Amino acid sequence: MSERAVQRLGLGLTVGTLAWAASIFVFTTDPHGIPGRIGDLTGLLFQIGIFCLLAVQYRTGAIGTGRAARRFLKAEAVILGIASLWSLLHGVLPTDLQSAAWLAPMDVCWPLSMLGMAVIAVKLAVTGRWQGVLRWWPLVAESWAVVTVPSYILLGTEASRWVGGTHLLIGYATLGILLTRNPRLVLPRT
Repeated sequence: MSERAVQRLGLGLTVGTLAWAASIFVFTTDPHGIPGRIGDLTGLLFQIGIFCLLAVQYRTGAIGTGRAARRFLKAEAVILGIASLWSLLHGVLPTDLQSAAWLAPMDVCWPLSMLGMAVIAVKLAVTGRWQGVLRWWPLVAESWAVVTVPSYILLGTEASRWVGGTHLLIGYATLGILLTRNPRLVLPRT
């Protein structure tokens, strides 16, 4: 993998994250009507950004180069792919089909994919194949649920929307910028 490829994929992560965070700030996290559809479709852009991050992780052997590490990253891509399909369908289907029973199992893949990314972040930090701040920043990005869910419980929807959107900027958008500015920190040492 070249430095240029890491930079392009890092930019994809940042752009996708910025789109979803902007949607959260402007339209709230209301899952209904036009704001919900915009949230779903910008969430899809974020998920495409996560695919960019997964591509860097896979191609650099971020969590190891063994068969188990590669299989885990591939399984994460499948789960994220199902979650992304849900985002697309939920964003474009007529309202009466948005709550169809066959979509529910796909919806579960959204949190499962983020749980998988959290496991990857921990493994990445422990493995130590990425260097410097990029070894640790995925842990910051993956703390989104740990920060946002308690803010929702303690402060309510309105405050947690600002906490969640801001955390996306601090975590994932910054992670993409770090990949763009420091690609050599994730490339295997020769």
